[in-house]
Amino acid sequence: MKQTDNYRGIFTIPSTPFHEDGQIDVEGFRRLVDFCIDCGAHGLVYPVNASEWIHLTDDERKELTEVLVEQNAGRLPVVVSVTSNSKEGAAKFASHAADVGADTLIAMPPVVRMRDHSEEVIYEYFKEISDVAKLPIFIQNWTGPIGTVMSSNFLLRLCREIEHVSYIKEETIPSTTRLTEIVEGNDGSVKGFFGGSGGRYLIEEYLRKTDGNMPGCHVTDVVVAFWNALEKGDDVRARHIHKEMAPLFFFESQLSGCYKEVLKRRGVIDCAKKRNGDMPLDSIASKYLDQILKELEPLMTWGKPTGTRSQGDQEIAEVAV
Repeated sequence: MKQTDNYRGIFTIPSTPFHEDGQIDVEGFRRLVDFCIDCGAHGLVYPVNASEWIHLTDDERKELTEVLVEQNAGRLPVVVSVTSNSKEGAAKFASHAADVGADTLIAMPPVVRMRDHSEEVIYEYFKEISDVAKLPIFIQNWTGPIGTVMSSNFLLRLCREIEHVSYIKEETIPSTTRLTEIVEGNDGSVKGFFGGSGGRYLIEEYLRKTDGNMPGCHVTDVVVAFWNALEKGDDVRARHIHKEMAPLFFFESQLSGCYKEVLKRRGVIDCAKKRNGDMPLDSIASKYLDQILKELEPLMTWGKPTGTRSQGDQEIAEVAV
């Protein structure tokens, strides 16, 4: 168990690998967990949007949550998503997560509706999760059609009034200024503020006093290097890494969910298959993705001998002189 009052850093999100026949790949998932840890992640978050949670059965969610906790073996804090379409469903996931050894929970408001929920419904939903699990809880503020955008004042109220609700992941647009609203409005009830969106806005989020980010896991080693540069006050390196990641950010905005394609090309998983339709990757996009990853490779540390200094590190050192 890695419970703490000071969660901070890159809490990366393992993808859900499938076999060609569409069944979950448990051994591939174990490799993914080790990959995230080997890349230097500060925590693990599963199953959320980047994990394709909405396409998993309840039994699959529970099984892979158990695998996550077992494979992690106490090395990092484990944040388990209990998002559901009702407080009753979320409570069942919360109870299971607590029973199998999750350190923390994360949830969006009830999902799968054509309109937003009332604040009263959302309040009772998070209170039920808190009462059942008695573990620290992240609120995930995300947009529709799955998410329900919550105001900064309401997020702060949830943290202030519900005992275990104490962290916020803000990724509605504009997440940057919204993060400042909740940071400045905090009376001490919120223990940590995290961003999302794969780290696209991490520099500005950091300037706004956030505590970390929850990105997809495909380039965890690069995002960890990005975060570590910010923590060290190395603005030159941080800006360099952000610029090097920009082509991947843009690529992902055109072909969302390419995380598993990257993970397959990096040799972490065997199959990039998604459920309910694979990503439309034609030959031009495929070649361009290879080029993006080749240019980003100097910043990748996974699979390299410990202590090896990359060409990218050397270039940054020369710029800084």
